[in-house]
Amino acid sequence: MQLSEKDFRAVAEKTLRAIEASLENAFQEQDLDLDIARQGGNVVNIQFEDKSVIVVNTQPPLQEIWVAAKEGGFHYRFTGTLDQPKWSDTKTGQDLFADLNRFASKQAGVPIKISLT
Repeated sequence: MQLSEKDFRAVAEKTLRAIEASLENAFQEQDLDLDIARQGGNVVNIQFEDKSVIVVNTQPPLQEIWVAAKEGGFHYRFTGTLDQPKWSDTKTGQDLFADLNRFASKQAGVPIKISLT
């Protein structure tokens, strides 16, 4: 689904905020050593205790969200609706949040749940 620039920015911002909120909850509930920082408005850096990093950033011209993790670099395209946002890997079709859960859990060494709600 092609979004207007305004809609893309809104849904991408909602997604980044959900990622930040999920990680803040994990930080507090599980006493994890995480450093979560916003950079330039459209980049979320997540640093783990072992100093490994996951970077999540929006790419407005391409209408994608990009993720860099220990496992590699991944691109996600919006495939949902404004009411039910969904981001799918451009190569595998895998869900952004499922991948982030896997990447973050592996890098933290404990299960972490990241979701849109």
